[in-house]
Amino acid sequence: MSQLTLHLLLLALASCASASHYYGGTMTYVSKGQNPDGSFTVDIRYKETFRTGCSTYNRWSCASGNCGTITSLQSGRVDSSSAGFNWCHSDALMTRHLPSDEPFELRMASCCWITNTAGGVLSWRLLTHIDLGTRSDTLAPNRSPVTTVIPHIRLPSNCHRNINLLAHDPDGDQVRCRYGLVYNVECASCQQHSNFYLDEDACVLHHYGYTSVGARVFEFVVEDFPRQQISVSYSTGSWASKFPLSPATPSPSSTPYSTAAPGGTPLSRIPLQLIVRIDGAVPSCTEGVYLPRLLSPTPYNGEFFDIAVAQELEIHLKAQATHSQLSDFLISGPLNITEQKTFSGSVAESTLKWTPTENDNGVHFPICFIAESKAGASVYHSEMRCIIVRVGPRAGEANVICSETTMTVEVEKSSIIGLHADHLRLNDPSCTLMSNATHVIGSMSLNSCGTQLEEDDENLIFKNEITTFEDPTAVITRRHEVEIGFSCVYPKTGKVSLEFRAHKVPFIFTERGFGKFTYQFEFYHSSQFSQMVDPSTYPVEVPLKEMIYMEIESTSSIPNTVLFVESCRATPIDDPSYHLYYSIIENGCIIDDTVVVYAENGPDYKFGMEAFKFIGNYEEVFISCSVVLCKAGDPSTRCAQGCSNSTAAPAVHHHRRRSVALQTASHYISQGPLRLKRSSKESADTVRSDVSATSLNMNLVFIAGTLLALVAMVCGVVIFKSKQPKVKYQELPNSEF
Repeated sequence: MSQLTLHLLLLALASCASASHYYGGTMTYVSKGQNPDGSFTVDIRYKETFRTGCSTYNRWSCASGNCGTITSLQSGRVDSSSAGFNWCHSDALMTRHLPSDEPFELRMASCCWITNTAGGVLSWRLLTHIDLGTRSDTLAPNRSPVTTVIPHIRLPSNCHRNINLLAHDPDGDQVRCRYGLVYNVECASCQQHSNFYLDEDACVLHHYGYTSVGARVFEFVVEDFPRQQISVSYSTGSWASKFPLSPATPSPSSTPYSTAAPGGTPLSRIPLQLIVRIDGAVPSCTEGVYLPRLLSPTPYNGEFFDIAVAQELEIHLKAQATHSQLSDFLISGPLNITEQKTFSGSVAESTLKWTPTENDNGVHFPICFIAESKAGASVYHSEMRCIIVRVGPRAGEANVICSETTMTVEVEKSSIIGLHADHLRLNDPSCTLMSNATHVIGSMSLNSCGTQLEEDDENLIFKNEITTFEDPTAVITRRHEVEIGFSCVYPKTGKVSLEFRAHKVPFIFTERGFGKFTYQFEFYHSSQFSQMVDPSTYPVEVPLKEMIYMEIESTSSIPNTVLFVESCRATPIDDPSYHLYYSIIENGCIIDDTVVVYAENGPDYKFGMEAFKFIGNYEEVFISCSVVLCKAGDPSTRCAQGCSNSTAAPAVHHHRRRSVALQTASHYISQGPLRLKRSSKESADTVRSDVSATSLNMNLVFIAGTLLALVAMVCGVVIFKSKQPKVKYQELPNSEF
């Protein structure tokens, strides 16, 4: 008997001993691609929590479709608790070999939930719908939503508390969290408890307080829907259409469960089940008194962390409670995550560490946590927060030489296992790398090869990276993926060559809650925005009064975002704070009469205006804009407010605590320069004007000469007269007559 078969048999036998011990579970999946023989591999991760131990007790059975065979299974403890009710939380990774990428379903059914649950729930039912087909929008296999949860959450009976359920989709799909409705398939009890309300779109469970004490079973289903109609194709030649989620909300049913799932065409169905225990009343519902309050540097709920393969992730948690004793941090995360806790007075801290492996590359991992405290026999929980960890390719080290106009990077071949010099590229794949016996070498100017520009208050930072590439026709790889980032930093106050000022490369920013996002500001030749002005032709020459077309495009790891242009101004130098400027947009309102907006309320902003120049000895015009990126659909963001009167009082925004950040800070981006170009008509008019001016000037010379001669004569007469001796008159005596 093989070791894997023996392991599965032991797990099956152990399931008999797990009666009255179940606290909940979930399952997610990710495709690992197609194999050389045309078959497929999928990694399935599932979490289970029981009262009697931390082994993964239950095996999943095939409910429909061809579920293939299990090729590997590994599991381990993630966390446990002994605060009044013992439980142990485990994570497992199951790898399956499949004959095709067509959908199939896995089911887990057994007995029993923990005793004394409201309604006397006994059995549990979990169903996962797995679809690995190739999507028409991403041209990649479909990925399931990412979720996990602390399996046993405690709420005081007298407080209004929210539980933010993690529901992130790596493909950017719309995610809905709903109650299980298909009796004996998605759920065993299908209960929807009083004094609780599930916001399906936001995936928030609201508890309104004044609920009787006791444990309640929650059986949720997490589904992902495309944001537009797409098709999903399969290796067998079949395909299926998938449609966005309908905004219509079904009317409440008088029965506690339904025999059919709600309408729509979800790509995946993921089970999410847990216990919510209602404890006695707490003297104060204010966080930080009895209920623990999470403090900085604890991550916000929904925050993203990017990490490379083999790089250690470190997350710091901190909590405070003045009238209860902090005793633990409860976590749910991937296999091999570790935790180190310290307690000091009313404050507790924890450090989570985890290092992804090569197999984790490209996978999004959820981590959730809660701070726990005690006061006598009472146990209190903080809010639950969850983060998403996105694992990227293996990182490398590089030696970088920075000059005024170029960057040169040197990578020692022996520093990275599996480095293949003939399969490396820069951001721009047309830029090749050189290599010798010991090093891989790349050299580029500051505005070429896909170099990207970041800036802070003091520096300009030029970034590029070396990555691996494959034959686009290949279906497998046996090379390690490598990502070697490098950069050059230049102080803004120093002397920097103008060579890289001609065209601004994309601006990159990073903020908590939004991760890394990029703005690209470009000029276009027409209102069709189909052909960008070639960066090598900068500065851009434009005829006076002709339309210039501009686009600001945003890219973000957060799906469904909106770009808002707060202001745009023109300056004769590349400095938006320069004293001489011309306002184009202010407070989201168009100021210049010639502006035409072609696209807005999305991830990009397209507009045009008539070309102009500054009066005086100024040759160039730079356009600078202040922009904000917001999550779509929230009326409290700056993006949703649109044009606002600058004299009006600022609006007060009440942001929901569950969101990490509804919008980014304002960022200035710029592009240019524009330089006035005379049209042919203007040039002809200029020639005619010059000829007329020459004739006029000759006449003026003659007239001026004559006038000067006359003036000279007059002046001469005046001078002559003024020099004659004056005659003195005296009265003669009468005697002389």
